[in-house]
Amino acid sequence: MLVIVGIYSGIVYAGSKVLPTQGNAEIINYKGQKFYANIGQEFKSPEYFHGRPSSVNYNAAGSAGSNKGPSNEEYLQTVQKRIDTLKMQNPEMQNVKVPVELVTASGSGLDPDISPEGALYQARRISKQRNIPLDKIENLIAGQTETSAFGPSKVNVLKLNIALNELK
Repeated sequence: MLVIVGIYSGIVYAGSKVLPTQGNAEIINYKGQKFYANIGQEFKSPEYFHGRPSSVNYNAAGSAGSNKGPSNEEYLQTVQKRIDTLKMQNPEMQNVKVPVELVTASGSGLDPDISPEGALYQARRISKQRNIPLDKIENLIAGQTETSAFGPSKVNVLKLNIALNELK
């Protein structure tokens, strides 16, 4: 047993050195406040990018997903309400398919990332609200997009909104 615990500890330690940011909180200090980039934040204002919905109201202490699936009528109604709200907030996108992560909560309820498509879906609204040319918003999204050899590209919504605030 001692040997197994020793081997396990060695693997965990080595993993923490190879992937140093995977298990640690990423704290961003912005305008005198601390924000955790690894935890989804709620943005309601129309001049900001919105992240994934949270099944726990963005409460990290109560991290959990919903156990409702696509055959559950209440779940389907919730998703449809989210689609309707997004279409209302982004009227230019009426005929564009809504990226799934903008209307479904993640397993933890606190996913900080959306797809580049999810950010681009909101770009016209942001451009209009902030009176910033659309191509500047699209370039900002491209610059904030993180790529991975092992998974899909993603955009951290908090980092994107901070970069948006700094955009001149």
